[in-house]
Amino acid sequence: MTITDFFDARLFMSATITLIVIMDPPGTVPVFLSLTGRKSVAFRAKAARQAVLVSLLVISLFAVAGQAILSYLGIGIPALQGAGGLLLLLIALQLLTGKTGGEAEAAGDDVNVALVPLGTPLLAGPGAIAATIVFVRQADGHVGAYVALALSIVTVHFVLYLCMRYSGVVIRLIKESGITLLAKIAGLLLAAIAVELVANSVKGFISGT
Repeated sequence: MTITDFFDARLFMSATITLIVIMDPPGTVPVFLSLTGRKSVAFRAKAARQAVLVSLLVISLFAVAGQAILSYLGIGIPALQGAGGLLLLLIALQLLTGKTGGEAEAAGDDVNVALVPLGTPLLAGPGAIAATIVFVRQADGHVGAYVALALSIVTVHFVLYLCMRYSGVVIRLIKESGITLLAKIAGLLLAAIAVELVANSVKGFISGT
């Protein structure tokens, strides 16, 4: 028996780098701050924790049963991309226009912001889900590969948590006006990501993948 029977280092590195590029921990900070920057430190810490846990749960679910779920429901990756893109576009428009739903819905937003759009589809988005399913296929029943993939997913989410948890340092630098500007920039970036997801969805449907 070799060490790869217990841990596939190549798959670990490949999956970790791929997921970090797709999930983009530094890139989540502007969006996270635009949604939680005016809240307390305790709220931001809770939101970061919940968002990462939701993302970890979704990615783990698709790692274990993603292919079976998609096949059973008759859903392809392009459909996931389109749905994720439209959802992100709605959030982007809210950030760009400053229409966050009003004070009457503030309590509900506080509860749900860590779930949508932070946990999903921003972190656990179509790209991360698709990549995870591909890596599970590559594991091909080898225990060492599954262990490596599991550790990779946990590692990436730990990095995501650190980036969001300690984003308060940025708040102390940019102040209130900076948060407003950051919200507009984050909205623009989210809109671009949303359009890219929808475009990839259309390409996927056309090519039949």
